[in-house]
Amino acid sequence: MNIEERLLNGDKRACARLITMLENNDEEAIEIIKKLYKHTGGAYVIGITGPPGSGKSTLTDKLTKELRKKGKKVGIIAIDPTSPFSGGAILGDRIRMNDLALDDGVFMRSMGTRGSLGGMSKATWGAAKVLDIYGVDYIFIETVGVGQSEVDIVKTADTVLMVMVPNLGDDIQAIKAGIMEIADVFAINKADLSGADKTQIEIEMNLDLNESKDYRPPVVKVSASKNENIDKLIEKLMAHRNYLEETEELIERRKRNTKLEIVKLVEEELMGLIMDKALEENLLDNLTQEIILKGLDPYTAKDKILEIIK
Repeated sequence: MNIEERLLNGDKRACARLITMLENNDEEAIEIIKKLYKHTGGAYVIGITGPPGSGKSTLTDKLTKELRKKGKKVGIIAIDPTSPFSGGAILGDRIRMNDLALDDGVFMRSMGTRGSLGGMSKATWGAAKVLDIYGVDYIFIETVGVGQSEVDIVKTADTVLMVMVPNLGDDIQAIKAGIMEIADVFAINKADLSGADKTQIEIEMNLDLNESKDYRPPVVKVSASKNENIDKLIEKLMAHRNYLEETEELIERRKRNTKLEIVKLVEEELMGLIMDKALEENLLDNLTQEIILKGLDPYTAKDKILEIIK
């Protein structure tokens, strides 16, 4: 069997191979996704975000195990910062979820951000499609946790879970409007620590400021390390999914995400074409030198580079 047939038959190795090809910008991987795209749409994508140290990996591990009890097949994409030396992911989420690797119903992959500023890997969209074709019921995308730029997760996920912890210090800073607005469900992890109630009140107060929304995100206190309230958190995630499906908001979200993906793909392709040509002709270096010598300004330099595609 070729890689396409193996993927459709739920072959884990074929899934891993195709994601690696995507990370390496292999055109063959894109062609395979084009052929199999009609098999996507079955997986529900949950984005897990929040500040570093909030226990996102441990919580992802416990949520996955809870879904496995229900007989669901789960894919996990853990986005890590990229090592500047090897280009590999450096946090090693797989170490924290080691026992899941032995479960045939779970596919897990750590991916480096590779310079992407939004806390998301460039290949995340593609990897989610591969897992969808592979046949998972749920996909967890766990992001780096780098603050405001985490809003990138909205462009991929159906439901966004924001993980908070008590005693972050500047609590209000941690739940700024930009971050607050992207969350569909809030989990206060490490809820056995003092300050959990205070954090919940602060989140609820922030939510009270936005009464125009039809849907109010629930706030659930959990302790991932002690496996407490994970079932309740799953209930809230499923309730949000039901809300999206009943109101047909899920269709609208996926339309919006697809539009953003098309724009992003076009941007990347055009940028690649322009910069390859500019570097080939030493245009970038020459223009930079002119700007330094004040013989040119950056705006005119931009116009000169864009002339390449006119």
